[in-house]
Amino acid sequence: MFSLDKRERVQMYFRLLLLLPIMTFVLFPFYWVFVTSFKTTPQISERTSIFWPDPVTLEQFRSLLQDTPFLVWFGNSILIAAVSTAISVVFAALAAYALSRLKFLGAGLMTTAVLVVYLLPGTLLFIPLYQILSDIGLINTYGALIATYPTFLMPFATWVLIGYFRTIPVELEEAAMIDGASRLYAFWKITLPLAAPALLAVALFAFTTAWNEFLFAFVFIYSESLRTLPIGLLSLVVGDILPWGKLMAASLLTAIPVAALYVYAQRYLVEGLTVGAVKG
Repeated sequence: MFSLDKRERVQMYFRLLLLLPIMTFVLFPFYWVFVTSFKTTPQISERTSIFWPDPVTLEQFRSLLQDTPFLVWFGNSILIAAVSTAISVVFAALAAYALSRLKFLGAGLMTTAVLVVYLLPGTLLFIPLYQILSDIGLINTYGALIATYPTFLMPFATWVLIGYFRTIPVELEEAAMIDGASRLYAFWKITLPLAAPALLAVALFAFTTAWNEFLFAFVFIYSESLRTLPIGLLSLVVGDILPWGKLMAASLLTAIPVAALYVYAQRYLVEGLTVGAVKG
């Protein structure tokens, strides 16, 4: 009969055997992107050294950075994603707080409307949005994307924050207001710090969504100097010629900021959840 330690060890090995094929299936595309980005063009086209570059080269990265406006697209994506995320999180926090704390006619209907707006597909929005942006002269500007991205970032962020604000005891704010604090001060000093994990979660979601967004950027932007990364990478494909090396190198560089953001923010997210649970 197995001892408890041996039984746990056998169970752990069994779980690893079950997870290994799944992890291989999920991680292999990322491995393929990584390996291909360090191959020469002949290696890719002739399919030599399939699973590892031989020799390892930075030719694709050099060509991408020197022969294409990749850094311009990269900067555009950072600017647009960061500003859109900041706007969306700020207004979503205010809207969620109002819908979760204030009692007014139609609050429940507005909460449902937020969810309905989030569920609307972007293909239904870009035509009327294009007409509006064209009328006010924002087509082919940064403002076109910064103004439209919150239309699908804010509803989700608001919906998530509504649920989180409702878990924060309202007595904490009432106690502060009894002591003379205004509602806005109680929201800023009490509710927001306790909601830090949710704010961080929706900020990460909003930034990632804006970073990868394709449809609106494709429709509203046509100048090469204003393109974001998804549209820029599309322009690398000419006819039926696919520069796989550049595309893989660009995909790797594009994924680095988002991956670094998640890795950096993860510890703060976990810490915030723990602190919030203790305070709650």
